[in-house]
Amino acid sequence: MSAMVKATNLSRFYGIVLGLNNVSFEITPGITGVVGPNGAGKTTLFRLLTGQIKASSGELEVFGGSPWHDLNVRAQIAYCPEDEAVPSGIWPQEWLKALGMISGLSGREAARRAAESLERVQLPALHWRKPVSAMSKGMKQRIKLAQCLLHEPRLIILDEPMNGLDPMGRAEFGDVLREVVKDGASVVISSHILQDLEALCREFILLRWGRMPSNSNALANAREASGSVTDLIGSEPPSLPPLRWPAVTKIRCADPAQMAQFLMGRGLLKGCDLDERNQTLNARWSDPARFYGDYQTLLIESGIEIFDVSAAGSHLEAALEPPSLP
Repeated sequence: MSAMVKATNLSRFYGIVLGLNNVSFEITPGITGVVGPNGAGKTTLFRLLTGQIKASSGELEVFGGSPWHDLNVRAQIAYCPEDEAVPSGIWPQEWLKALGMISGLSGREAARRAAESLERVQLPALHWRKPVSAMSKGMKQRIKLAQCLLHEPRLIILDEPMNGLDPMGRAEFGDVLREVVKDGASVVISSHILQDLEALCREFILLRWGRMPSNSNALANAREASGSVTDLIGSEPPSLPPLRWPAVTKIRCADPAQMAQFLMGRGLLKGCDLDERNQTLNARWSDPARFYGDYQTLLIESGIEIFDVSAAGSHLEAALEPPSLP
């Protein structure tokens, strides 16, 4: 599969401050996750990819050209920043229409694409004529994704787009991204919600202190199912991510014993560990895909109050562990 993005010994410095330091990688079609602690260089990488800043050294090619020099390259990229600045009082539909017209679309075409984009991100029509500034964080994230889709880009770059979304909203957001990929676009996404990234992404770029540690990146991109991660590629097209479901999940809830009984009755558990004091169930799945395929509905059906659901022992989580001191 040919690479859309190629970086060779890429560096970016802000005076004496390190942004990225001599990183090399390729990004192929599909969904690629960018992970790392705060200050690792993720936002610097996104700004380089979108042509907002120039590399201090090294080479960066996107679709065979330079995002810093080539307007045609930048025209094929969409960017959704972590924060937003939307004029007070403006409605989603009119804001998207205005952005489309600024990009050169006619008023009629911009209005059509604005409506299509809002439908694709599943923002209910009753919210299209409400002020964006009065909406929840989750709704704003959907609108920001909609503006990315307006000009039908080949590459969409999303910086923490799932902030503010509840588990159901994140699942719906992920479904939208999968549909975007099926339609031919590719996505580069960052998030601190690792289990969502593992379900979405085909490849990972792991950054730490502006570098790409080789061992950590190899672990983050491990393909084999070993102990705690099941890799189910199935019959999905090669541009879509493999479903790397964790085989162990930690569920914090009001009644772990009752939750275990509920899941056992559904034939989902291979085994479990209960910690009543900390209200925690560590569930080991007989078939992780069955649980994660519809886990929101299952947990709602249980009728038990849920505090937290997190994957235990995934490749990505292990890769992000800080290096041990000598």
